[in-house]
Amino acid sequence: MMNFKSITFFVVFLSCLLVSKAEKVEVVVEGATSIAQTDEDFICVTLDWWPTNKCDYDQCPWGQAGLFNLDLKNKILEKAVKAFHPLRIRVGGSLQDQVVYNVRNNIENCQPFQKQDKGFLFGFSIGCLDMKRWDELNEFFNQTRAKVTFGLNALIGRKESKTEKTLWVGDWYSHNARDLMSYTISKGYTIDSYELGNELCGVGVSARIEAKQYAKDMATLKNLVKEMYPNPKTQPKILGPGGFYDKKWFDTFLDASGHDVIDGVTHHIYNLGPGNNPDVVRRVQDPFFLTQIAQTFKDVSNAIVKFAPWSGAWVSESGGAYNSGGQLVSYTFAFGFWYLDQLGMTSVYNHKVYCRQALTGGNYALLNTTTFVPNPDYYGALLWHRVMGSKVLSVTHKGSPYLRVYSHCAKKEPGVSFVFINLSKNTSFEIDLFHDLNLNGGSPNFEFKGHKKREEYHLTPKDGNILSSIVLLNGTPLELSDSLEIPELKPKLVDGLKPISISAHSIAFVIIRDFNAPACS
Repeated sequence: MMNFKSITFFVVFLSCLLVSKAEKVEVVVEGATSIAQTDEDFICVTLDWWPTNKCDYDQCPWGQAGLFNLDLKNKILEKAVKAFHPLRIRVGGSLQDQVVYNVRNNIENCQPFQKQDKGFLFGFSIGCLDMKRWDELNEFFNQTRAKVTFGLNALIGRKESKTEKTLWVGDWYSHNARDLMSYTISKGYTIDSYELGNELCGVGVSARIEAKQYAKDMATLKNLVKEMYPNPKTQPKILGPGGFYDKKWFDTFLDASGHDVIDGVTHHIYNLGPGNNPDVVRRVQDPFFLTQIAQTFKDVSNAIVKFAPWSGAWVSESGGAYNSGGQLVSYTFAFGFWYLDQLGMTSVYNHKVYCRQALTGGNYALLNTTTFVPNPDYYGALLWHRVMGSKVLSVTHKGSPYLRVYSHCAKKEPGVSFVFINLSKNTSFEIDLFHDLNLNGGSPNFEFKGHKKREEYHLTPKDGNILSSIVLLNGTPLELSDSLEIPELKPKLVDGLKPISISAHSIAFVIIRDFNAPACS
């Protein structure tokens, strides 16, 4: 008969087994050829126009983060952007189709957005951008070496249809955009790309434009850019339509757009539901839910192959949960499961750029809206930018679906980089790598054993709580220095002969310098 001490020992022993359960997984990398390619500057963030009084669910999480109010002299903000060398920044969002540019000083009472109950989209008036603020923004972009995508107002010159609700009709009026480009060029400011409109495709959000009309307007923008920037080497790219994917609308739009007009086909992702949805935290840990959106990425990619093979797919805005992000989730470690999985999935489906909503502002900000202190996903984005190269490799395993794995050629130096995302609360994984060099599926894989030390970056939440906003790198909290510097992200060096260990509820970036994939040479 077991005594009390024996029972206690047995219960403790059993609970230890349950907590520390490790599963062995064989991960196969096909290193002969790459399956897709991203832009070198794949990571992108949005700076949005939302004013302080943008509120959702009795919460106003934008503070002073909107483009009219943002403190561009803040040192943490500046250093956080500079750390990317460069960071791609998209200037845009819901209110961009209500922004006018006061280039000629001919707009009386040029004011930012005002709250309006009737007659305007999203409950706000027209917002007026004066050139003093445009100068300040460009000084910040130059100072931080950011790569800028500017979202143009696509509703200017149009009128609401008298017969169809939310439909706007007529040609895009390009004169205000021309004035802004002319001023921007005269000042020597660099714009990487112009995107026309925000969420006006398909059924739209607050307004919509027919696909063939939008295609016509894209051609107008292309001709304008060619005229204003005659040197093909410095000519900004043209992007659109910047909204939610709708097969019929996108197919019609791309088919009607004409050869070489669109450089980037942009679409938005908010697949986690509204920001007050209590299910968000479960969804970001559910591999079956996370995989559902893959079909959209595949469909956009296929549409481009069919109708516009000279262009590339971009996610130009993605915040996961709409209406300013998941209230208790989007700024925590848990949101990194969704975000890094999105980066991995879009790169596999040949997307060139992925723009996170937002750099600061809303619950989904990479930087705290008030203090600008980085949230956990900032470090995930920075690590991706530093270690994941542009060539994407096929990687598979037959283990638990709660282990997500993505692989790219390493950035700038030899080798192969991986990101491992462990969605499981209780299971850790021991990874053995296999290299499949065969193109025809005939010869067996061989197990890869590294002789150089591996570089590993393990991200875990403070106290094991995935709803913590403090992230640990290899066990050490990532915090700003006393002089407000972004912490140095140092890998731990691990014997290349040992399996890769991925603890429960963690994310790991791993670089193997002596993994000789022909695709990466």
